[in-house]
Amino acid sequence: MFEKAVFDRELRVLDSLAPQGYNIGLHIRFTSPLMTFQSYDPEWLAHYTERGYVLRDPMVAWGFSTTGATRWSNQNIPDPFGILEDAARFGLRYGVTISWGPIASRTIASVARADREFEDAEIDKIEALVRRLHDMTEPPQELTKAQIEALKCIADGDRHAAAASKLGISESALKARLASARERLMARTTAEAIQRAKDYRLL
Repeated sequence: MFEKAVFDRELRVLDSLAPQGYNIGLHIRFTSPLMTFQSYDPEWLAHYTERGYVLRDPMVAWGFSTTGATRWSNQNIPDPFGILEDAARFGLRYGVTISWGPIASRTIASVARADREFEDAEIDKIEALVRRLHDMTEPPQELTKAQIEALKCIADGDRHAAAASKLGISESALKARLASARERLMARTTAEAIQRAKDYRLL
């Protein structure tokens, strides 16, 4: 079960292990992650996005081809577009990429620092943390009948009062069902929960 407080605590630990920031894409399906968290310098993120680097990023390619952990300095990983060299100019001189999970729901995380290579013990800690985040955010296999009915009503355009009336329940009961669906789907809003339920073919 997803617990936001525990999840946030793990991200704070990741912050402390990655002085120059991190980027983590959890449960990437059809090239789109379920959740993304990043703390890199906004200038680097804008530069990376403007140039469409994600399509040519050697560490992303490595992450989809295998699981485990590797330093960015790994000489066996080609970087024909010089993306890692470019990253170094933004202070991301040393990094590690972690890949975990099945190819249909892969999690890829990268962490960076400016001063030195990551030590083996640090990499072990980061890898274990990324695995925990992956497991914690495993998409649900199903929703309850009550959650599906509540989400469907809102998806169809019903307001809370109308949806509650249609289902023969109180408005507070409807809100409770929607809240439990949001929690199950790790969504901040009902609209996000509806979209995720559709993406997972649960709705």
